[in-house]
Amino acid sequence: MKIKYIALSISTLCSCSLIAATDNITIDIEQRFTQLEQRLINAERRANDAEAQIQVLQQQQTTTKESTSATNRNTIKPVTSATQPAKLTLSGYGDLKVYGDVEFNMDGTSRSGSLTSVKTTASKNWAPGNKERWDINGRILIGFDGIRRMDNGHFAGFSAQPLADMTGKMNLDDAVFFFGRQDDWKVKVGRFEAYDMFPLNQDTFIEYSGNTANDLYSDGYGYIYMMKEGRGRSSSGGSFQLGKTLNNWYFELNSLVEDGSTLFKDANYHGNKLENEKNVVYLRPVIAWNSGRLSTAVAMEKNVIKNAYGHYTNDNRWVDRSDRTGYGMTVSWNGQKTAPEDGVITNLNLALMDASDERDFTAGINSLWRRFELGYIYAHNKIDKFNTTNYAAKCDDDCWASHVGNYNIHTIHTSYLFPNVMNMNNFNVYLGAYASWIEANPVEGNKHNDARYGGRVRIKYFF
Repeated sequence: MKIKYIALSISTLCSCSLIAATDNITIDIEQRFTQLEQRLINAERRANDAEAQIQVLQQQQTTTKESTSATNRNTIKPVTSATQPAKLTLSGYGDLKVYGDVEFNMDGTSRSGSLTSVKTTASKNWAPGNKERWDINGRILIGFDGIRRMDNGHFAGFSAQPLADMTGKMNLDDAVFFFGRQDDWKVKVGRFEAYDMFPLNQDTFIEYSGNTANDLYSDGYGYIYMMKEGRGRSSSGGSFQLGKTLNNWYFELNSLVEDGSTLFKDANYHGNKLENEKNVVYLRPVIAWNSGRLSTAVAMEKNVIKNAYGHYTNDNRWVDRSDRTGYGMTVSWNGQKTAPEDGVITNLNLALMDASDERDFTAGINSLWRRFELGYIYAHNKIDKFNTTNYAAKCDDDCWASHVGNYNIHTIHTSYLFPNVMNMNNFNVYLGAYASWIEANPVEGNKHNDARYGGRVRIKYFF
């Protein structure tokens, strides 16, 4: 009995201990699960907070980039690290083209005194002397063209062409803004040249002053009228042009507003000092037709402002000298369109100026075959009135057209091209030469003739 009692007691004690141990283990596991669940909740909360912070940072970075892009357009960004190069950021409003060309000349001429209104040096000197002249001249042009084209054919853009010449001065060719519709209509405003009504083909040395609308006429010298008085590139005004293309036809109306007295060197005309009263307005309509290799154009230019400039007589009477009307025609055959190697390009040019007390007629023909060009220009000046009072004192022996009468000027010009120097398709050399002579037939005085000639080596490099 005692043994059974003892065994029963031991068994009861063991059961209680086992139950107590099991309860303790269960409580411990539940606590651990609770802690683990809390940790998971905390980790999820921290992940959500981190994701929110990342979104905020991304938003801030996007805002910063947009702000930087808006404030730094068209600027060169600084280098931010050793591995990140500088970048040129454009506005994105269209295409930008940067280009240029180098043009340097080495000249040799006979007597440098002028026969005509001819510019044979980049320094724009007129009749600098009566001795032979050896000269190096030229310039470097850098061009910037921008244009934006739309899907419907509309476009707008600009062109700026600064020049650096050998005299250390900065000049300018074009500075123009334009807009229109492709193959339809176009508007231009600024400084530029209108349609060329007297093309000279591969011109190398016949640089009659008249590449701009200033200093075309030099009093006392023959005048080579080439339909350039209202063409543009004035130093004292600007141009506004309307153009229209219709199949094979092209219509153009250019208007040049400027100080009209700048047409004449030193504002002298027929022995009189001109006074500018108001700006002139040259209207220059052109009608051109082009069909394959053949093209032709007719044009007119006229100042429509009366009494723009003139002078007073000895009895204080005003004389208007601003009435000038010019007419021109050009016909061209371009055989190189169908035969690039052996085709011939030929231009026939005519121009007539009806001015106050003077009429000028010019005719020219030139042809280019392969690399060789040859041309001839004839000019006739008829002067009806000339004030010789005090004029002889400021005119040397080379003032060939300083009296009433008729004057004929003949010019032969030629050039040859050496392309692709050193196998570079942007490097060319031209050889050019000219011979010019004048036949003076004044009403009073003796008839007389004189001649000039010269040669040039031109270096032309495009970039």
